[in-house]
Amino acid sequence: MITVSAGSTLTLRLPDMTTVPLICLAEVKAPFIADLPPMPVLSLDDPGPGARRYGILELTSNAGVAWVEAELRGGLITVLGDSPTGVVQRRDSPRRPGAYPATGTAQLDTGPSQRLIALSGEVQDISTSGLLLRATAGDDSPHLPTAILRTLLHVTMPWGELTASVTTVDQRSDQLRGTFEWIDPGDAKALATFVRA
Repeated sequence: MITVSAGSTLTLRLPDMTTVPLICLAEVKAPFIADLPPMPVLSLDDPGPGARRYGILELTSNAGVAWVEAELRGGLITVLGDSPTGVVQRRDSPRRPGAYPATGTAQLDTGPSQRLIALSGEVQDISTSGLLLRATAGDDSPHLPTAILRTLLHVTMPWGELTASVTTVDQRSDQLRGTFEWIDPGDAKALATFVRA
């Protein structure tokens, strides 16, 4: 059972990448994310009656945090479909925000074939299960190419360089959320200590 508690903070990210912070005003429950009823929310950035805002909702629930398509209209936020990516950040996997320089190689799905590209940027938060990367491709495009399957990353952390393979969970413009497919065992131990510090 998915439960979104009254007082939960939600964030709606619009297509132009601006964010609208929301506070859930009443507890809602459903067996699955897609079944959640429209949730009454308070927004300090209310465009007025009848205005519709559509985007990606960072949905905080008892299961953790997931990103789903949603619509804000008339003080109600409505989930438009099931989570395309599942749970993005589990609550039992604490994360640590920061700005950790990263370089690596991304594997792209280009239809019948796959290709590799270089990328660089910074990890904006990290947990023992995955990370959020803001990066650009080697061609200096302001956005990452679509359909990144996985990324091999070298991240400069306080204890040294972390090396990991990351499977893409969600990708928006220059941001990529991923889970660790493989992480160096020594780095895994250092990371677990770091995020709990």
